[in-house]
Amino acid sequence: MTDYVDGYCERVAPGLWGEPLDSLSSLAFLVAAVLVWRLAKGDRTGRVLAVLIGLVFVASTAFHLLATRWAAVGDSGALLLFAAVYAVLFTRENWGPRWAWAAAPVFLALTVGSALLGGGLYLGALIGLGVFAAILAFKRDTHWTHSAVAGAIFALSLSLRGLDRDVCDYVPAGTHFLWHLLTGVVLYLVSRTLVRRESP
Repeated sequence: MTDYVDGYCERVAPGLWGEPLDSLSSLAFLVAAVLVWRLAKGDRTGRVLAVLIGLVFVASTAFHLLATRWAAVGDSGALLLFAAVYAVLFTRENWGPRWAWAAAPVFLALTVGSALLGGGLYLGALIGLGVFAAILAFKRDTHWTHSAVAGAIFALSLSLRGLDRDVCDYVPAGTHFLWHLLTGVVLYLVSRTLVRRESP
């Protein structure tokens, strides 16, 4: 678990500052966490989401500074934890607590299934955003656009994440830092659909 991980264009050798752009761009998650915390104004759901986004910031920063296997697991795990908890909270908000805890196993099954089929760890989250946007649109909830826009941004973000290793010869810094910036926006937008909803 302490093995060195060289998975991105920007990193060419071990060392804490081997990925300056990837490390600094992780601050996007911290900004999102602070904004969600302020938006929550004491709301419990908002505080939980803000803390989870803060955990994503810590895990992402640790991985891009340390570049070890255990840090990589923590990086992916923090984002998937946010997605699973969000699925539970979204389901509780829209269908009540009876169905809420079914959301996490469904999300886990979707994540594992998409990963086994070659779609990666985060394809399930992208599918989930599409489903959430459709549910809110069906209910004529004005916040459906937040999920729809978040889904579109996340699709672009995933594409840039996947392109990183393919563009090293042309863009030495890679594109992974853009994944951080855009995904930070996504986490804020999806949190906004649940926290302190504005009146239509």
